[in-house]
Amino acid sequence: MVALLTTPAFAQSLPYHSDPSAREILPSLSPVPAIRFLTTTDFPPFNFRDAGGELIGFNVDLARRICTEVNVACTIQAWPWEQAADALADSQGDALIAGLDMSDENGKRFDFSATYLALPGRFVTRSADIATFDATALAGKTIAVRAGSTHEAFVKRYLPGANIAPFANEVEALAAVQSRAADLFFGDAMRASFWLNENLDCCGFAGDAYFRPAQFGEGLSIAVPAGNDAVRHAIDWALIRLKENGTLDELYLRWFPVGFY
Repeated sequence: MVALLTTPAFAQSLPYHSDPSAREILPSLSPVPAIRFLTTTDFPPFNFRDAGGELIGFNVDLARRICTEVNVACTIQAWPWEQAADALADSQGDALIAGLDMSDENGKRFDFSATYLALPGRFVTRSADIATFDATALAGKTIAVRAGSTHEAFVKRYLPGANIAPFANEVEALAAVQSRAADLFFGDAMRASFWLNENLDCCGFAGDAYFRPAQFGEGLSIAVPAGNDAVRHAIDWALIRLKENGTLDELYLRWFPVGFY
Protein backbone atom coordinates (compact mmCIF):
# COMPACT_ATOMS: atom_id res chain seq x y z
CA MET A 1 0.00 0.00 0.00
CA VAL A 2 2.83 2.39 0.82
CA ALA A 3 4.29 1.92 -2.67
CA LEU A 4 1.03 3.10 -4.21
CA LEU A 5 1.40 6.39 -2.36
CA THR A 6 5.08 6.99 -2.91
CA THR A 7 5.06 6.30 -6.67
CA PRO A 8 1.70 7.41 -8.11
CA ALA A 9 0.72 5.55 -11.27
CA PHE A 10 1.25 7.54 -14.45
CA ALA A 11 2.30 10.69 -12.58
CA GLN A 12 3.14 13.42 -15.06
CA SER A 13 3.75 17.15 -15.18
CA LEU A 14 1.89 17.90 -18.44
CA PRO A 15 -1.76 17.47 -19.38
CA TYR A 16 -1.32 15.10 -22.33
CA HIS A 17 1.25 12.68 -23.63
CA SER A 18 1.11 11.31 -27.14
CA ASP A 19 0.63 7.60 -27.46
CA PRO A 20 3.88 6.36 -29.04
CA SER A 21 1.92 3.74 -30.97
CA ALA A 22 -0.49 6.29 -32.44
CA ARG A 23 -0.54 6.93 -36.17
CA GLU A 24 1.99 9.51 -37.29
CA ILE A 25 0.46 10.07 -40.73
CA LEU A 26 -2.41 12.47 -41.23
CA PRO A 27 -5.49 10.49 -42.25
CA SER A 28 -7.19 11.37 -45.49
CA LEU A 29 -9.32 14.46 -44.95
CA SER A 30 -11.44 14.07 -48.06
CA PRO A 31 -14.47 13.00 -45.94
CA VAL A 32 -13.76 15.90 -43.50
CA PRO A 33 -14.17 19.23 -45.32
CA ALA A 34 -15.02 20.89 -41.99
CA ILE A 35 -15.49 20.07 -38.32
CA ARG A 36 -18.63 21.39 -36.65
CA PHE A 37 -17.85 21.49 -32.95
CA LEU A 38 -20.60 21.62 -30.35
CA THR A 39 -20.00 22.80 -26.80
CA THR A 40 -21.85 24.44 -23.89
CA THR A 41 -21.58 27.75 -22.05
CA ASP A 42 -21.67 26.52 -18.45
CA PHE A 43 -18.25 24.98 -17.79
CA PRO A 44 -15.63 27.68 -17.09
CA PRO A 45 -12.75 27.82 -17.74
CA PHE A 46 -13.38 25.20 -20.45
CA ASN A 47 -16.34 26.68 -22.31
CA PHE A 48 -18.29 29.77 -21.29
CA ARG A 49 -19.26 33.26 -22.43
CA ASP A 50 -17.28 36.32 -21.39
CA ALA A 51 -18.79 39.64 -20.33
CA GLY A 52 -19.29 40.56 -23.96
CA GLY A 53 -21.09 37.32 -24.79
CA GLU A 54 -18.20 35.80 -26.72
CA LEU A 55 -17.72 32.04 -26.43
CA ILE A 56 -14.29 31.41 -24.91
CA GLY A 57 -12.37 28.85 -22.86
CA PHE A 58 -9.82 26.08 -23.02
CA ASN A 59 -12.09 23.79 -25.04
CA VAL A 60 -13.00 26.56 -27.44
CA ASP A 61 -9.36 27.40 -28.09
CA LEU A 62 -8.51 23.72 -28.43
CA ALA A 63 -11.27 23.13 -30.99
CA ARG A 64 -10.01 26.01 -33.12
CA ARG A 65 -6.41 24.79 -32.92
CA ILE A 66 -7.48 21.29 -33.96
CA CYS A 67 -9.14 22.67 -37.09
CA THR A 68 -6.09 24.82 -37.85
CA GLU A 69 -3.79 21.84 -37.43
CA VAL A 70 -5.68 19.67 -39.88
CA ASN A 71 -6.42 22.67 -42.12
CA VAL A 72 -10.19 22.37 -42.28
CA ALA A 73 -13.00 24.86 -41.81
CA CYS A 74 -14.27 25.10 -38.26
CA THR A 75 -17.47 26.18 -36.53
CA ILE A 76 -18.21 26.14 -32.80
CA GLN A 77 -21.82 26.24 -31.67
CA ALA A 78 -23.06 26.41 -28.09
CA TRP A 79 -25.95 24.28 -26.88
CA PRO A 80 -27.60 23.87 -23.48
CA TRP A 81 -25.91 21.00 -21.66
CA GLU A 82 -29.07 18.90 -21.53
CA GLN A 83 -29.45 19.12 -25.32
CA ALA A 84 -25.83 18.94 -26.49
CA ALA A 85 -25.44 15.15 -26.65
CA ASP A 86 -28.73 14.69 -28.48
CA ALA A 87 -27.71 17.41 -30.95
CA LEU A 88 -24.54 15.46 -31.71
CA ALA A 89 -26.47 12.22 -32.09
CA ASP A 90 -28.86 14.02 -34.50
CA SER A 91 -25.89 15.04 -36.69
CA GLN A 92 -26.22 18.72 -35.88
CA GLY A 93 -22.52 18.69 -35.22
CA ASP A 94 -19.47 16.52 -35.90
CA ALA A 95 -17.86 16.62 -32.45
CA LEU A 96 -18.83 17.56 -28.91
CA ILE A 97 -16.11 19.14 -26.76
CA ALA A 98 -17.82 19.72 -23.42
CA GLY A 99 -16.63 17.07 -20.96
CA LEU A 100 -19.15 14.37 -21.87
CA ASP A 101 -18.69 11.39 -19.58
CA MET A 102 -17.14 8.34 -21.25
CA SER A 103 -19.74 6.07 -19.67
CA ASP A 104 -20.98 2.76 -21.02
CA GLU A 105 -24.27 4.42 -21.94
CA ASN A 106 -22.58 7.20 -23.89
CA GLY A 107 -20.26 4.64 -25.45
CA LYS A 108 -23.27 3.08 -27.17
CA ARG A 109 -24.05 6.37 -28.91
CA PHE A 110 -20.65 7.94 -29.44
CA ASP A 111 -16.99 7.23 -30.05
CA PHE A 112 -14.36 9.23 -28.20
CA SER A 113 -11.04 10.76 -29.11
CA ALA A 114 -7.88 10.23 -27.13
CA THR A 115 -7.93 11.86 -23.70
CA TYR A 116 -6.60 15.40 -23.90
CA LEU A 117 -6.73 16.24 -20.19
CA ALA A 118 -6.44 13.65 -17.43
CA LEU A 119 -8.02 14.17 -13.99
CA PRO A 120 -5.71 13.09 -11.17
CA GLY A 121 -6.33 13.09 -7.45
CA ARG A 122 -4.05 15.28 -5.34
CA PHE A 123 -3.37 16.32 -1.78
CA VAL A 124 -3.71 19.96 -0.73
CA THR A 125 -2.24 21.30 2.48
CA ARG A 126 -1.42 24.65 4.01
CA SER A 127 1.51 26.41 2.37
CA ALA A 128 3.78 26.12 5.41
CA ASP A 129 3.36 22.32 5.41
CA ILE A 130 4.07 21.63 1.73
CA ALA A 131 7.85 21.25 2.09
CA THR A 132 7.52 18.64 4.85
CA PHE A 133 4.65 16.69 3.30
CA ASP A 134 5.23 12.94 3.35
CA ALA A 135 2.59 10.66 1.85
CA THR A 136 3.90 7.74 3.91
CA ALA A 137 3.48 9.57 7.23
CA LEU A 138 -0.20 10.51 7.28
CA ALA A 139 -1.36 8.23 10.11
CA GLY A 140 -3.31 10.28 12.60
CA LYS A 141 -3.74 13.19 10.18
CA THR A 142 -7.22 14.47 9.36
CA ILE A 143 -7.91 14.36 5.62
CA ALA A 144 -10.88 16.30 4.24
CA VAL A 145 -12.70 14.69 1.31
CA ARG A 146 -15.95 15.01 -0.59
CA ALA A 147 -18.35 12.58 1.05
CA GLY A 148 -19.09 9.51 -1.04
CA SER A 149 -16.42 10.27 -3.63
CA THR A 150 -13.96 7.81 -5.11
CA HIS A 151 -11.25 9.93 -3.50
CA GLU A 152 -12.75 9.16 -0.09
CA ALA A 153 -12.69 5.45 -0.99
CA PHE A 154 -9.04 5.79 -2.03
CA VAL A 155 -8.06 7.30 1.33
CA LYS A 156 -9.98 4.63 3.23
CA ARG A 157 -8.21 1.88 1.30
CA TYR A 158 -4.64 3.15 1.21
CA LEU A 159 -4.46 5.30 4.36
CA PRO A 160 -6.34 3.33 7.02
CA GLY A 161 -4.46 5.14 9.79
CA ALA A 162 -5.70 8.56 8.74
CA ASN A 163 -8.82 10.27 10.05
CA ILE A 164 -11.35 11.06 7.33
CA ALA A 165 -13.45 14.22 7.49
CA PRO A 166 -16.22 14.05 4.85
CA PHE A 167 -17.80 17.23 3.49
CA ALA A 168 -20.66 17.94 1.09
CA ASN A 169 -18.35 19.23 -1.66
CA GLU A 170 -14.74 20.04 -2.52
CA VAL A 171 -15.04 23.72 -1.59
CA GLU A 172 -16.14 22.91 1.96
CA ALA A 173 -13.42 20.27 2.27
CA LEU A 174 -10.73 22.69 1.10
CA ALA A 175 -12.05 25.41 3.40
CA ALA A 176 -11.57 22.98 6.29
CA VAL A 177 -7.86 22.87 5.49
CA GLN A 178 -7.75 26.66 5.35
CA SER A 179 -9.43 26.95 8.76
CA ARG A 180 -7.22 24.18 10.23
CA ALA A 181 -10.22 21.95 10.86
CA ALA A 182 -8.37 19.40 8.70
CA ASP A 183 -4.69 18.82 8.01
CA LEU A 184 -5.09 17.90 4.35
CA PHE A 185 -7.49 17.63 1.49
CA PHE A 186 -7.51 14.80 -1.02
CA GLY A 187 -9.68 14.98 -4.10
CA ASP A 188 -10.11 16.04 -7.70
CA ALA A 189 -7.05 18.09 -8.61
CA MET A 190 -8.78 20.12 -11.28
CA ARG A 191 -11.52 21.33 -8.94
CA ALA A 192 -8.92 21.98 -6.26
CA SER A 193 -6.89 24.11 -8.68
CA PHE A 194 -9.89 26.41 -9.20
CA TRP A 195 -10.14 26.96 -5.44
CA LEU A 196 -6.39 27.39 -5.03
CA ASN A 197 -6.38 30.06 -7.71
CA GLU A 198 -8.49 32.18 -5.31
CA ASN A 199 -6.58 31.15 -2.17
CA LEU A 200 -2.92 31.24 -3.15
CA ASP A 201 -1.91 32.80 0.18
CA CYS A 202 -3.32 29.83 2.07
CA CYS A 203 -2.60 26.51 0.54
CA GLY A 204 -1.11 24.50 -2.30
CA PHE A 205 -0.71 21.06 -3.81
CA ALA A 206 1.55 18.70 -1.90
CA GLY A 207 3.25 15.59 -3.22
CA ASP A 208 2.53 13.99 -6.56
CA ALA A 209 -0.54 13.51 -8.71
CA TYR A 210 -2.35 10.16 -8.55
CA PHE A 211 -3.73 8.87 -11.84
CA ARG A 212 -6.41 6.20 -11.34
CA PRO A 213 -8.66 6.33 -14.43
CA ALA A 214 -10.85 3.49 -13.15
CA GLN A 215 -11.50 5.43 -9.94
CA PHE A 216 -11.09 9.13 -10.68
CA GLY A 217 -12.35 9.14 -14.26
CA GLU A 218 -10.69 8.74 -17.63
CA GLY A 219 -10.34 12.47 -18.16
CA LEU A 220 -11.65 14.75 -20.87
CA SER A 221 -12.17 13.56 -24.41
CA ILE A 222 -14.02 14.71 -27.54
CA ALA A 223 -17.15 12.80 -28.53
CA VAL A 224 -18.11 12.06 -32.14
CA PRO A 225 -21.12 10.15 -33.50
CA ALA A 226 -20.48 6.41 -33.40
CA GLY A 227 -18.75 5.28 -36.56
CA ASN A 228 -17.51 8.70 -37.64
CA ASP A 229 -13.93 7.47 -37.82
CA ALA A 230 -12.77 10.14 -40.26
CA VAL A 231 -13.42 12.98 -37.82
CA ARG A 232 -12.17 11.02 -34.83
CA HIS A 233 -8.91 10.10 -36.57
CA ALA A 234 -8.39 13.71 -37.63
CA ILE A 235 -8.93 14.92 -34.06
CA ASP A 236 -6.58 12.28 -32.61
CA TRP A 237 -3.90 13.18 -35.13
CA ALA A 238 -4.29 16.87 -34.30
CA LEU A 239 -4.02 16.20 -30.55
CA ILE A 240 -0.71 14.42 -31.09
CA ARG A 241 0.58 17.28 -33.20
CA LEU A 242 -0.60 19.93 -30.73
CA LYS A 243 1.20 18.17 -27.91
CA GLU A 244 4.39 17.77 -29.93
CA ASN A 245 4.51 21.41 -31.06
CA GLY A 246 3.77 22.78 -27.59
CA THR A 247 0.33 24.22 -28.35
CA LEU A 248 -1.51 21.97 -25.91
CA ASP A 249 0.84 22.94 -23.10
CA GLU A 250 0.47 26.62 -24.03
CA LEU A 251 -3.32 26.40 -23.76
CA TYR A 252 -3.09 24.53 -20.47
CA LEU A 253 -0.82 27.15 -18.91
CA ARG A 254 -3.03 29.97 -20.21
CA TRP A 255 -6.28 28.65 -18.79
CA PHE A 256 -4.98 26.94 -15.65
CA PRO A 257 -2.56 29.31 -13.91
CA VAL A 258 -2.55 26.93 -10.96
CA GLY A 259 -1.60 23.72 -12.72
CA PHE A 260 -3.03 20.51 -11.30
CA TYR A 261 -0.31 18.07 -12.36
